[in-house]
Amino acid sequence: MADAAPLVSIPEAPVPDHGKAEWFSGADGATLRAALFSPPEVSKGGEARGSVVVSPGRSEPIEKYFEVVQDLLDRGFVVLVHDWRGQGLSHRALPDRLKGHATGFKEFLGDHQALLAAFETRLPKPWIAVGHSMGGSLIMLALAMGETRFAAAVLSAPMLGLNTGRRPAGGARALAWLMSRSRYKGDYVLGDVGDPFVQSFPKDALTHDAARYARHRAQINANPDIALGGITWGWTDFAFSTCAFLRRTRGVEAISIPVTIVGAGQDSRVLVADERAIAGRMPKGRYVEIPDAFHEILIETDDRRAKFWAAFDETVDPVAPR
Repeated sequence: MADAAPLVSIPEAPVPDHGKAEWFSGADGATLRAALFSPPEVSKGGEARGSVVVSPGRSEPIEKYFEVVQDLLDRGFVVLVHDWRGQGLSHRALPDRLKGHATGFKEFLGDHQALLAAFETRLPKPWIAVGHSMGGSLIMLALAMGETRFAAAVLSAPMLGLNTGRRPAGGARALAWLMSRSRYKGDYVLGDVGDPFVQSFPKDALTHDAARYARHRAQINANPDIALGGITWGWTDFAFSTCAFLRRTRGVEAISIPVTIVGAGQDSRVLVADERAIAGRMPKGRYVEIPDAFHEILIETDDRRAKFWAAFDETVDPVAPR
């Protein structure tokens, strides 16, 4: 039996019923955390519609997705959510656990394969992939590199192109490449620590929903170990490299399952133009935009979230009938 792992429960966001967290080993033996939840009908001996594997974005722990888990349980799915290495309660590579660091995408993909192997027998088919931001880009990578066990995927504001603001993208990418191959690879980019304990709702511009934003802040305050700060040069190079690989690989055209990319019209983190472009390269790809949404669509206001779930249902219902 797998060793139990903790989950942070607060009054505003209790742990969903019929679920628990476990430790599992990543591709290189790193200790990683995942949580599996079952709908009530399964606990009573019934069958699930299938399984949804949820891959969060950068800095997001499992706990941030409790509401999403409940949305999926209500739809009759078994739900698996995981902490990528470097965040949540999973293994972190640097002594300063607040640094958002990475050393390329191969480790992440290996961990994703290890996750599926560890839980495969408990995930009834069909499988659906849901990923946000960094998680969405890594799901795209897995599919483009030959992962065929999923029947459909729905991606929320996936990181397929980085918004570098006023900095030229080419120069930013070149600098990240250089710095990530130097002794400064584990340093914060431009010294920005991105202190997760002093962030504010209006400044972040990640969601229009102040209550949902505050709820996640409360989770971090309840257990600071799930917090994550700013990005390092290593993580920045990983992000640029991931986007570049997806732009050039012919594996995107070989993805044969339905994939819906849901973009945020007011996204300040990633580029919707790249989301549209990659959706158009897949035989069953589709791009849906929520014009007035910020980056974190899944913790947006009810009306904006409803548009995401409508796109989800349109994509998933044909492959996993209710």
